Amino acid sequence: MSISHTQTRNILLLSANPKKTSQLRLAEEMRDIKEGLRLSEYRDQFSISTAEAIRPRDIRRAILTYKPHIIQFSGHGSQEEGLLFEDETGAVKFVDGSALAGLFELFANQVECVVLNACYSKYQAAEIAGHINYVVGMSQAIPDKAAIEFAVGFYDGLGAGKGYDFAYKLGCNAILMAGIKQHLIPELIQSPNLKPQLSTDLSKNYISEVSQNIYIERPPVEARCYQEILQPGALIRIKAPQKMGKTIGIGLQLKPNGKTWLKFRQFIQKQKLSVALLFLILRETTTA
Repeated sequence: MSISHTQTRNILLLSANPKKTSQLRLAEEMRDIKEGLRLSEYRDQFSISTAEAIRPRDIRRAILTYKPHIIQFSGHGSQEEGLLFEDETGAVKFVDGSALAGLFELFANQVECVVLNACYSKYQAAEIAGHINYVVGMSQAIPDKAAIEFAVGFYDGLGAGKGYDFAYKLGCNAILMAGIKQHLIPELIQSPNLKPQLSTDLSKNYISEVSQNIYIERPPVEARCYQEILQPGALIRIKAPQKMGKTIGIGLQLKPNGKTWLKFRQFIQKQKLSVALLFLILRETTTA
């Protein structure tokens, strides 16, 4: 995919390794994920935040603070009982799928993907998928090494500009490439009510995604512009301060023709022009 050049995708890495549970290489996993993204082509399009040794209440606080689009939990899971955390007294605390689904429902318009990198987390993933587009869970116990390989491969895919489904497949292949035969343990669950977010390549969803989050329609201005812009030889001058939706407003009209929209953005970037000063001659581009 071509990464959206207008919106940074926030990644939140959560981890928990309660006392009296087997020790996981969580610090190594987070380090390798960060290193992979740092070296990636689209590194400037991602922001990573971490929260370690989290308790249940820390999950909501981290989401409220960092406003992530992608959330990963690394730690232990116990089938239907839930994911393992510590409570305020240091005792193990299970959080089941119903509770997690209820939390993510509140952030469904923000969070696009959840990765539960914990044993038997497919149960929680299935419930979360009722509200989030893409959720990865583990179908059974997964070795620490395999979990790390999957996570690093997954984010390598995103860092290269690919969508969630491709990144998931790359993560599974990373397990196999490391000589580990547990590559079928991670499972990707797509929401049956898939929302128009980052489903494949970001370039394909750029208009619908960004326009929903940023652009505010101001009727009847759009309707008049749309009628005029389709006329042969039309000349349109759009003037407004930065970040007011000029490019997106035009993109909404050009959306049916993906090539036209791509040509439009490439021309602006090549000429280093602001849309506020750009006169559009659309006789040829509207029929391209």
